[in-house]
Amino acid sequence: MSADVGELSGLGLLTWVYPPGLVDRVVAACGRSEHRRRPLPARLVVYFVLALALFSPAPYLEVMRHLVEGPRGRGLLGEWHIPAKSSLSRARQRLGSEPLRVLFATTAKPMGTQAAPGCFWRGLRLLAVDATCGDVADSPANEAASGRPGNSRGHDKSCFPQVRMACLIEVGTHLVLDAELAGCRTGEVTLVNRLPRSCGPGRLILADREFLGVPLWRAFTDSGADLLWRVPANRVLPVDRILRDGSWLPRTHAAGDRTHTDPVTVRVVAYQLHGTGRAAEDYRLVTTLSDARRCPARQPAAPYQERWEAEAVFAELKTHQRGARTVLSSKTPDGVVQQIWAHLLVHHALRELMARTAATRGLDADRISFTDPLRSARRSVTVTPGSFSP
Repeated sequence: MSADVGELSGLGLLTWVYPPGLVDRVVAACGRSEHRRRPLPARLVVYFVLALALFSPAPYLEVMRHLVEGPRGRGLLGEWHIPAKSSLSRARQRLGSEPLRVLFATTAKPMGTQAAPGCFWRGLRLLAVDATCGDVADSPANEAASGRPGNSRGHDKSCFPQVRMACLIEVGTHLVLDAELAGCRTGEVTLVNRLPRSCGPGRLILADREFLGVPLWRAFTDSGADLLWRVPANRVLPVDRILRDGSWLPRTHAAGDRTHTDPVTVRVVAYQLHGTGRAAEDYRLVTTLSDARRCPARQPAAPYQERWEAEAVFAELKTHQRGARTVLSSKTPDGVVQQIWAHLLVHHALRELMARTAATRGLDADRISFTDPLRSARRSVTVTPGSFSP
């Protein structure tokens, strides 16, 4: 690429959130810097992989044309030409997934303020943990690495291998703060068990009913976070002590604690949900908030409903951004992981823009349309000259 093009700056939203200097430092830290000048330097390839996620499911060459359209229109490409698809594929393989993962870990931070709707409750930042699966390209390597789930017919397998992703989400802004990836053979609880590293005091972690277990509960409470998790209404939680508001404190044990000598005490809050158009549904929540005076039983239901924002985040990622029923195209496990981190990075960039916009206008960030910023970001990449090479 010509020297002039190497000095251009600004790929719209992408370089606003992930500036070239930061990308260069991450690439260097991951050992992906070039030892010789290439037509496709690592910085360009990072932005190309991000653009593949932003313009999903558009093909390679169409996405690269979007990236260079602005510089080409201004006559700034010099002698540089769009490489062949095979060259772009090899460049992605050279880059690998690690720089994308490190870039996400470096930049994924909570942004909700005390004044932002749905971000805090009683001074605690509201976070949710949840997991989802997605189809990946049907290749022997992907099947060996990720596994292929069964289907409703029992003896058959799904058409595609699947990857599982567990996320820690700031529910008020829809920002994904941490994520873990594995094949579908790895269970949700195993992946979620790696997310307490990003928790700590001043957080209230929300989770659905499949996650309650003593080891996972302790992993999160050891971080200093408070917990508010749903459990099945028919789960047996024997009453050890009844509190003044009708909630109670049972002791629960890990499956391996056969002598029941190492219990965990939780607080159980039971209530019914009305006004949904169906018969009243029984809910049970377990929490570390054990003081019935400071937190009466009727109150935890309000913050728990924010947990459902995690489902909206997965819809944004899988339906609106990636494309409904779109299968991740990489035929190698590392390529799949690279694509997923790219989608998380693009989603984070979009949500950061939305959070800043909401804060300046006094709006609720999770009530702003996701598709409008997505379309604007695509236009910004196409019409704004960008910094592609060192």
